[in-house]
Amino acid sequence: MTKLLDPSDPLHSLKAGHWFKLICGASFQHLPAVRTLTLAYAIAGADCIDVAADPAVITAAQSGLAAAAKLAPVARQRGFPPYKPPLLMVSLNDGEDPHFRKAEFDPQSCPPDCPRPCQSICPADAIAFRPPHSLGVITEKCYGCGRCLPVCPYDIIYTSSYVSTPGAVAPLVLSGEVSAVEIHTQVGRYTEFQRLWTAIEKHARRLKVVAVSCPDGEGIIEYLNFISKMILPQVGTLVWQTDGRAMSGDIGDGTTQATVKFGQKVLAANLPGYVQLAGGTNGYTVAKLRSLSLLKHNSGQSSYIAGIAYGSYARKLLSPVIHALEEREVNQTGIRKSIYLEQEPDLLWQAVELASSLVSQLKSQSQPTRISRQLP
Repeated sequence: MTKLLDPSDPLHSLKAGHWFKLICGASFQHLPAVRTLTLAYAIAGADCIDVAADPAVITAAQSGLAAAAKLAPVARQRGFPPYKPPLLMVSLNDGEDPHFRKAEFDPQSCPPDCPRPCQSICPADAIAFRPPHSLGVITEKCYGCGRCLPVCPYDIIYTSSYVSTPGAVAPLVLSGEVSAVEIHTQVGRYTEFQRLWTAIEKHARRLKVVAVSCPDGEGIIEYLNFISKMILPQVGTLVWQTDGRAMSGDIGDGTTQATVKFGQKVLAANLPGYVQLAGGTNGYTVAKLRSLSLLKHNSGQSSYIAGIAYGSYARKLLSPVIHALEEREVNQTGIRKSIYLEQEPDLLWQAVELASSLVSQLKSQSQPTRISRQLP
């Protein structure tokens, strides 16, 4: 990992200790939201955008990146950092995983007097009941958090899981549409991981980053050692994603504790590669890392958290803008017409400002001087 990198290369951020990844969601397929999130966080300085391995989702993200590049000069004039194209990442799984599932239920089975706690608890607004028709789960908005399951008074909500196959991702890598892959696994899946890696190994050298996301568990370090020996040296840059408490960053500050503790554990194992937090990350994460001296403070520091991935918290931060954009898409006759974020300047710069408020927490640790931004 001693190769000198251009500061404009997103991989430089890993070495510098301020890698920022936006997680749109491995099963999140709401195309307008993906485009809006990608556009705003790319301008704000994100190093990597993680999306579902779905051609339509990837196209939406690429459209957002193209818009961000076009807006870069204006963003710079407004005081945002110089634009550098983030890496586009897609996710794979070697077995059942909460990130690769959708909630389902038959809305006709819901009693009329049900208070519908599932609808109020859903962080993605993915459950709707609209007279005269009940819609139930809006599939493309559901990202599998599972919060609706325990609150259903009639226990009629279930989940449907799937596996994102290497065959679906290979064409995306070969065409250059994506330059990074994340593999979701769990402790003990030796055979399953090996089978998955064998299927994508021939494409590994085309990738700039391979990330491995695995929740903590007994034997975790032994399992990660097994993985590193299998995939190195085919992988140029390896990132260990310490998934502390999946899809929980929007719940409260305390959810970040698990991923920080897990990150410390993996750091202590001195595995080859970089350690990046995820799962429960939020506005408190950087402050927690700072208090524990886990951020990189000098060029000679060898043990540090290299980056943070934000999912549900980052999406929730921009939800007011996404909702406002959706409302503007419906004209007075009730006909929906797609509107891109950049077509609404007030919402555009509000979104970028919100995204920057999160990105800058991490980036300012090693880049303290920034020009003052103009108000949107």
